[in-house]
Amino acid sequence: MNREYLRWYSQRLHRDMEMLVFGHAGAKVLVFPTREGRFFEYEQLGLVGSLADKLQAGQLQLYCIEGLAVETFYAFHHHPAERIRRHGAFEDYILHEVLPLMAAKNPHDCTIVHGCSLGAFQAASLFFRHPHLFRKLVAFSGRYDLTMRVESFGDLFDGYYDDSIYFHTPAHFLPGLGDDWRLDRLRQLDIVLTIGDADPFLDNNRYLSRLLGEKNVGHQLHVWDGRAHRAGAWRKMAPLYI
Repeated sequence: MNREYLRWYSQRLHRDMEMLVFGHAGAKVLVFPTREGRFFEYEQLGLVGSLADKLQAGQLQLYCIEGLAVETFYAFHHHPAERIRRHGAFEDYILHEVLPLMAAKNPHDCTIVHGCSLGAFQAASLFFRHPHLFRKLVAFSGRYDLTMRVESFGDLFDGYYDDSIYFHTPAHFLPGLGDDWRLDRLRQLDIVLTIGDADPFLDNNRYLSRLLGEKNVGHQLHVWDGRAHRAGAWRKMAPLYI
């Protein structure tokens, strides 16, 4: 299996950024790690291995990036306005550096965006904001409202709220999305959400599913038995849904 390490200095983030690429051809998959995960997490958790057959067959090519959570949502030493501003810079890095690199390396016309846990939020936020860039969203165990409190998970913005948080939060901006080009595009795409029936974000996933249904946006919500917010479940999910 092809495995390639990439590193370059991002002018948008003013720091070096790293990436691992797996596979040689097929649909391109942009992979976000979990909150504490790095660009090598997907491999370490065995998720690359779970997709080995598809990678070797040239059906998929994975682009595993840094999630930068410690500089954005979990940078509690910064004001919440700075946290969401840094996330906006991270999104610009993806739009103007990562996606063009993927397109240059692989001409396949299908780009999938995927993530687990916080990575699922990042994937969904990018997908719903820029649906013209993707064919499919695959989100495992996501929380699609970082202002909500559930179990040990708190409001990542400490009560602060502004337009930038609104427009980066799918559970907030989707209800107000009218019949514009984004909805038209979303109705043409594949959307897969997974969650365990004992997971803390179950209700939030069901709420997002209802929102999409109200907008006539087709999607799949797969509810697994037990607590599926873990690598063992994700390894089983990946070959089924990606």
